[in-house]
Amino acid sequence: MQDLAPDELIRRTLAGERVPLARAISWVENEHPQASALLDACFGRTGRAFRLGITGPPGAGKSTLVTQLAKEYRARGETVAVVAVDPTSPFSGGALLGDRVRMNELSGDDGVFIRSMATRGSMGGLAVHTAQACDVLDAAGFERILIETVGVGQSELEVAQTADSTAVVLVPESGDAVQAMKAGLMEIADLFVINKSDRDGADRAGQAIRSALHLRARTSEWTIPVLLTAASIGRGVPELVETFERHLAWLTETGTLEKRRQQRLEQRLEVLIRELLWKDFRAQVPEGAWTEAVATLGDRRETPHRLAARLAGTGERATPD
Repeated sequence: MQDLAPDELIRRTLAGERVPLARAISWVENEHPQASALLDACFGRTGRAFRLGITGPPGAGKSTLVTQLAKEYRARGETVAVVAVDPTSPFSGGALLGDRVRMNELSGDDGVFIRSMATRGSMGGLAVHTAQACDVLDAAGFERILIETVGVGQSELEVAQTADSTAVVLVPESGDAVQAMKAGLMEIADLFVINKSDRDGADRAGQAIRSALHLRARTSEWTIPVLLTAASIGRGVPELVETFERHLAWLTETGTLEKRRQQRLEQRLEVLIRELLWKDFRAQVPEGAWTEAVATLGDRRETPHRLAARLAGTGERATPD
C-alpha cells in the first residue's frame, strides 16, 4: 500500500479500513509526527466500545481464552478487536507476535482485527500506547476490544486503568489464591476465571479464590464472580461472555462506567502534561549542566530532593553554589 496523505489515512481509518487502521496504530506506537492529529480526530468517536482486560500469570491460557471470547462475541454479531501485548523482541524491539500465531483461527473474519504490541520495557505489562491504540480501534467502529497482557504480576494494575472490565485468569494449580493476593490481582479483578478447569483441582482453586474474596473488604455492590473455563475445548466461554456483559450493564446502570472512564481520561491528561513539562524542562537545561548535576549526586555533594527542587525552580542551574 502506497503512503497516504495524513488526512486520507485518518479518513480511511475512521471508515474501518484494515490496512490504514494497522498503519494508524503503528503511527501511535512509533510516535509519528501525525499521531497527535490522528488521535485528535479519533477522540470524538470514542467511548462506544467496551474494553475488556484479560490478565493473569503466564501459562494461564489467556491467548486461547481470548480467541474463544472473540469467536463467541462474533457469534453474537459483535465486531471484535484484540490487542495482544507481547514481550518485546530483544532483536527488533517489536512484539514477538506469539499471540497472533495462536489466534490464527480468527484470521479471515472481517469482523475481527488482531494487533500485537510490544511492551518495550513497560513495567505494567502493557505497551505504552495501548490505551491510544484502543481509542483508534474504538473510533474505527469495533464494539468489543479485548486487551490481553503478558502477565507480569504486580504491575497488572495498568490493565484496570485501560479496561472497562477486567478478568483475572488463573489455573487450578495450588497456591493461586495466595499468589493472586500477593500480586495485588484481587484489587483489579472484576471477575476471576479458573481456566484449564479440566485439570484436577479446579473446583478447589475456585473455592480458594471465593474464600479470599470473602475475607476482603467489599468496595462496591458488585459481587466478584469466579468462573471455571476450559478454553481449549470452549467450555464455560459463553458463561464468561454473559458475565462480562452483566458486569458492563451494572457499570452502566450505576454510573461506575462513566466514573472509571473519567478517571482514565484524567490519568491520561496527567501523563501528557508530565511529558510536555519534562520535555520543556530538559530543553532548558544544557546537557553539560545536567551531566554535572547527576555527578553531584554520585559524589554525594547534593541530595536528590534538594537538587530536584533547585533544578525545577530555576530550570537553569544544575550544580550547587
